[in-house]
Amino acid sequence: MQGKYSSEQALPLNELLTVVLITHNRPAFLRRAVKYYSSLPCKIMVLDSTPERPEGDFSAVDYHHVPQFAYWGMQAKLAYGVEQLTTPYMVLAADDDFILHDSLAESVSFLQANQDYGMCHGYCLMYLSLAGDVSYYRRDKKVMEDYSSEKAQDRVIDYMSQYIPPFYAVTRTDLMKTWHSALPPGTSFQWQEIGHVYFLLASAKARILPIPYVVREINYGNSEHSTEVYHSLTYADAKSVAEREAFAEFLAGLPTAIEGLDAQQGKTFALQSFEAMVDSLQSGRALTAELIVQSTWNQVLKVPDRRFGPLQYVEMPFYNQAFFDRLEQFEFMLHAMPAGRVQLQGLEGVWTRQAHLLQARNNDTPESVLERLWQAHDLNAFNRTVNQRLVAQLEQAGENEEVQKMLDWMARLDALTTDDHHRTFDAMQSGRLLKWLDSRQPQAGQLEAITEHLAVNGGGPQFGIFLLDLDNDIDKLQISLDSLLEGQCKAFRIVVFTTGEAPAATTAQNTLHFVRVTPGNLVDKLNQSARQSPCDWVLLAQAGDEFTASGLLRASLELMNAGDCRAVSTDEVQRAENGALVDVFRPGFNLDLLLSLPAMMARHWLIRRDALVEAGGYSADFSKALEFDLLLRIIEQDGLNSLAHLDEPLLITQAPVMEENAHERLALLRHLGNRGYKAKVTSSVPGIYQIDYHHSDRPLVSVIVPAGDDLPALQRCLEGVQLRTRYQKYEILVATTGAQSAQVNDWLGTYQHPKVRVLRVDQSLSVPALYNAASQQAQGEYLVLLAADAEVVNPNWLDSLLNHALRPEVGVVGPKLVDRDGKISQAGLILGMNGGVGSAFVGEKHDAEGYLYRLSVDQNYSAVSSVCLMVRKELFEGVDGLDTGTFSQGFSDVDLCLKAAQAGFLTVWTPSVQVIHQAETTPAIQALAALQEKWAAAFAQDQAYNANLSLSGKGFVLNDSASLNWAQLIA
Repeated sequence: MQGKYSSEQALPLNELLTVVLITHNRPAFLRRAVKYYSSLPCKIMVLDSTPERPEGDFSAVDYHHVPQFAYWGMQAKLAYGVEQLTTPYMVLAADDDFILHDSLAESVSFLQANQDYGMCHGYCLMYLSLAGDVSYYRRDKKVMEDYSSEKAQDRVIDYMSQYIPPFYAVTRTDLMKTWHSALPPGTSFQWQEIGHVYFLLASAKARILPIPYVVREINYGNSEHSTEVYHSLTYADAKSVAEREAFAEFLAGLPTAIEGLDAQQGKTFALQSFEAMVDSLQSGRALTAELIVQSTWNQVLKVPDRRFGPLQYVEMPFYNQAFFDRLEQFEFMLHAMPAGRVQLQGLEGVWTRQAHLLQARNNDTPESVLERLWQAHDLNAFNRTVNQRLVAQLEQAGENEEVQKMLDWMARLDALTTDDHHRTFDAMQSGRLLKWLDSRQPQAGQLEAITEHLAVNGGGPQFGIFLLDLDNDIDKLQISLDSLLEGQCKAFRIVVFTTGEAPAATTAQNTLHFVRVTPGNLVDKLNQSARQSPCDWVLLAQAGDEFTASGLLRASLELMNAGDCRAVSTDEVQRAENGALVDVFRPGFNLDLLLSLPAMMARHWLIRRDALVEAGGYSADFSKALEFDLLLRIIEQDGLNSLAHLDEPLLITQAPVMEENAHERLALLRHLGNRGYKAKVTSSVPGIYQIDYHHSDRPLVSVIVPAGDDLPALQRCLEGVQLRTRYQKYEILVATTGAQSAQVNDWLGTYQHPKVRVLRVDQSLSVPALYNAASQQAQGEYLVLLAADAEVVNPNWLDSLLNHALRPEVGVVGPKLVDRDGKISQAGLILGMNGGVGSAFVGEKHDAEGYLYRLSVDQNYSAVSSVCLMVRKELFEGVDGLDTGTFSQGFSDVDLCLKAAQAGFLTVWTPSVQVIHQAETTPAIQALAALQEKWAAAFAQDQAYNANLSLSGKGFVLNDSASLNWAQLIA
């Protein structure tokens, strides 16, 4: 029996159907969905659990702001919404889906004509919207379409056996009210979905019409059907089995059309239906995710160009012109009102490239402006700013026919929405960076004062800009030259090293000089130009790199007082492959970060010309690592204090490709050899290096553990060290006080281990004082301060700490701390973080890369935590150990690291060692105030961080309010 089918409705649709639109924290999706569904001649109810009511006009719908339900309150939110309904039929709609208007009307008509049916829908197609493309996926396979058995059990099993989710089907409202009133509070998403289909089929007949019904966004995170639902139905652990059986028991007790089964039989049947659903999902009998069509929006013709995959399924009801016409309407809406992480990530790069094309150029003509505007338009014709500028330029050029075409296109856009992309783009990283860069330019009055200041001081330093045009690309070269000419610093000379013909005859005395090179003589020509240059500082860049408007100007002012500084690293903004901008805000000079990550850290340094020449210039042996090799030789020649950092981006440049670079590795090995190491350099990720210094020393290490009062934690700590330490030359000193708990004292009184000594102090001491007291008894050359509630993880932990601690320039070494959930609890300490001393990346996954790979490489930090740190005993005693007076309640570890730095030693943080430790609570305010006062200069700017980055939250994000005080620079 197929059911009666009628396209006529006794009542108008607005008295029959309510679309219940559900959304949470997705304002762009919501605005688009309201626009789409508000043209339907039926009631539209919006259930929005976003904490703050979003901007937008929702007067066309019945809008309910229900923040009390939040994201995980889906069940309560739906129950609330269903209870408000007054129409006999309803349909749930997600904010990212397009249920076809005609299909809703047909489904309502079917249910009206067939009163013994409870729900009706059709077939689903999935989409993924990208920057300029929409990909379509077949989700549903052809199935039995009529579930009309008079026996409810048969309907349930039949439907579950070829399961197509009916969650967004048109359903009788009374059925939904019954279901949601019966559903136990707190039921998870997956059990709501499983129970929903069971209840509907157990209560009434169901129909899948042979029509396209909905175009749904594909899940590019977790799939609702192949993960959580499937796992809930199949996991065999005791908890999952009990949960499954409890829900089956609940379903068996519902008032449905299932008859003739007692409670146990009803539960058994529900479990059988679960098995049918599992079989359907495992076999892919009804559901799939197969790319079948890719549709690229033709920016010129304003229509989609579709590419069909090799397999098409004409038995599905999607293959007709009317449906593809509907898809074109959807695509227009998707591109005009973009939403969704994947699409916006792609559009960020497009919008950034368009913003670049809209910028005025030094040598612009009406023709060049129009050409760039067309380029911008062809990247994305939905950008209203581009369209408006293009119309104005076309009108100037008298291109009336093109003007009218553009006006017609803009009218089509305005008929849908008048919102533009600026609000969205300004909130993106690229938009924020562009706005931030613009804000750093001096005003006219400030520029005049700066110019006068530089004039009084001999014009300030002169920069030699060495531009490598090795691809003979005049367009890229022009970008670099334009950015220099349009910038606010004029104290430079440019030497272009090109493989092509020079466009003009020049000499080294010209402001712009061209030097013809080959791959074989490039380095010689670079060194010759450096020797001949009258400039103070040299910067090596690539054709296509853009200089920021005020970067060199700030460098001019800062470098007037550079003293003995030989090389200065700077910040930069990099263009990702898709065109989006990424900030690269480097720390103060960071030796270990430079050695670990030269591709990121050895780029675009300002090198004092004299230092370059004295170091022997660039080396042809390391032609693919010219700057890195030179910096290492400057370090060997002049020491670590000869390098510095300027927190200012000088360039917008293409992001480097992280790849295996033999010249980087060779330069690193040469440098380490010159420092006396027979080191081994490995690289688990291309471009990132791990150094094993291969020390010959095998010193005794004293691991000091204050006992504390948590016996289980102390036992785990000691067992962890004993069971997971490959390095065997160590001793453990457990330090106790007279105030120790009886439980700990009793256990330690009987505890014996050949590597463990228990040191008892009669009086009550603070933890720092205990460390100091134990250090006096320690026999090792190196101390490890280890908290009793810390647990070492990797067997090579002492080897890895010693790998750095044995270096003469290193004073303190600390590991990565993770909690028991595998999340970062501490990754080096940053002064000023969240108003005190804190760690960035807290809560990130332990194997995350972090900003500039800083969660995954060895580097220098200002401080590490005494939860676990290694320090040379001689240094510890030389700086009087931990301060047991001022910092007895906290921050004695930070103070220790800063004292070591004051004595000329580095603190190294290494992710090669991971220690389990829960995040710490904030220590005493008094101790923090004392620390900030004692180390005011270090707190003013943590050298392991960057002034352009925010000190709040997880850190390492742009500080939008980081402004330049030009007046202070010339004071």
